[in-house]
Formats: sequence, C-alpha cells, structure tokens
Amino acid sequence: MDDNKIKLLDGSYGFQLNKHLEKPVDHDPLWSSRALITDPEAVIKTHMDYIHVGVDIIETNTYQASIEGFMQYLNISKEESYKLIQKAVDLARMAVDQCEKKGYKRPLIAGSVGPYGAYLHDGSEYTGTYIQHVSEDTLRQFHEPRIDALIKSKVDLLAIETIPSKKEALVILDVVRKYPDIKAWVSFSCKSDGVHTNAGDNFSEAAVEVYESDPAQIVAVGVNCIAPHAVEPLIQPINQARDKPIPLIVYANSGENYDPKTGWDNNCEKLEEYIPTWLNLGVKIIGGCCRVCANYIEKIKDEVDKWEAQRNK
Repeated sequence: MDDNKIKLLDGSYGFQLNKHLEKPVDHDPLWSSRALITDPEAVIKTHMDYIHVGVDIIETNTYQASIEGFMQYLNISKEESYKLIQKAVDLARMAVDQCEKKGYKRPLIAGSVGPYGAYLHDGSEYTGTYIQHVSEDTLRQFHEPRIDALIKSKVDLLAIETIPSKKEALVILDVVRKYPDIKAWVSFSCKSDGVHTNAGDNFSEAAVEVYESDPAQIVAVGVNCIAPHAVEPLIQPINQARDKPIPLIVYANSGENYDPKTGWDNNCEKLEEYIPTWLNLGVKIIGGCCRVCANYIEKIKDEVDKWEAQRNK
C-alpha cells in the first residue's frame, strides 16, 4: 500500500445490503452474513455499490461470520461453515472483477474479522464484558479457523475490527503471525469518553502496544463504530511525541446512537466535517461504519480529495 495516498474504505455493509433485500438484516444473529447463503447476488451488488463510488478497499461480508455461528444458526457442518466464509471472499472478488470489466478501479479486498462479542449477539462488542470471563484459548479457537479461511481465499489484507479490548487484539495478532505474508489493520471499539476502549483499556496505549507488537504486518491501528465527535480525543495522543507517526485508521458511524432494544435514534452528525482534522492527525485509511452508505462515502471521498489537493499545493 502506498504510504502517502489516503486510502478510502467502504462503509456499512449491512446498511447498504438492506437496500437490496426485501427483509432487513437488523437483529439477525448472523447480521449481514446470512445473505451469503440466502442472497449472494445482493452481496455482490452491495460490494459493487462501494466500488462504483471509488473506494480503494472493500471488506468481505464476514464481520459476523464464524464457524460456530453458522453451525448454530444455519444448521450446517463445520466444513460447510468454513467454505461459506471462503464464499464471502469469492463474492467480493466477483464484484471486483465485474466492476473492473466496466472500467472501475480495482480495490483491495480486506477480510473482515469481527470480535468474539459479535458472535454472542448481545451487543457485548460495545461493552467488552465477555473479556472478563472468556479465556485466551477460547478466543484463539474462535478466530483461528475464520482467519485461516480468509487468508487461504487470498484476501489482500485483514480488517480486524470493532475489537473492545487489547487482550482480544493481541490474541488475534498471535494467530495472524502464523501467516507472515498477510497484512492487517486493527481497529478498536471505544467509549465516547475519548480515552478508553469499550472494555476499559486506555485506547492510545493499547493502539501503540498493538502496533509495536508487529509493525511489519500491521498497516494501521485505530477506531471504528463510534460517533464522529468522539474520534479526535482518542487518536490525538497516539502520534503526539513520535518521530515516526503510526499510521491510523478511522471509520466512524453516522453519529446516530444504537440501542440493542430500540434500534437507531436517527440523530446524525455531519461526519464529513471531521475528516480534515483526522487526516491532520495521521489517519491514512478512512471510511464509514454503521449507517454510512455508499452515497455518504462519496461525501467522505470529496473531503479527502480536497484535503489532498491542499496538501499537494
């Protein structure tokens, strides 16, 4: 990846996917990954929506995908579950190939690796409560096969995302080290206090420790799935006293609040207004998370293009 150019990531997969489905994926224990088996064509179209607006990276539809989850909720075997994760990569590649034939830029494919809490389907990736009672061995056994499936399907890199704790991030990276040729980013889910991950770690310290644990494989560290106004205080300390800045990644939500019982509150911030500040703080990969659709990614792209034009004057 070119270190100088800002990379544009896609936005919310589930939110965009809903535009192609009769029944929304919200509240499904498998979230958008159920569509891998029920509506693969919609999965391809969703990827294409983001490629059409000029993203540099798309993520596979595997955030909520796991061997255990597919076995439990789809009643399929371990082998079939593994292959379904690989199918997600195939569908992303089909979208890329179809768009390339029509003259669109070919983006990288990042294999999405969500936290153990996403499999629990209780919102605990936003609290990190499971970290206190789930062992490192359990986390490792959960993540190993899904990471193996993504890498063996030849994703370009891994998107380790919405991770609420340093503990889980380091366990995942321990698995990733078995594949020295793969690159990855690590993005945490954080509290809106501007200091802590959702599990209570100091975010900036955790981000630095995670990056320094393997700078050869980690292309960026940062935060996702958070309101835009909460981003700056989290990332600002990371590069404050460093001669060589750590590359950062940010993909914030629309700014609406989510309650597992009542859903979204429709109170949006103007995410695009925050982008120049984040880029000035060392963000190298930028996109959107919950409720940020392809049209919104176009607005983000416009802001990035303006910032880069100003920088290159």
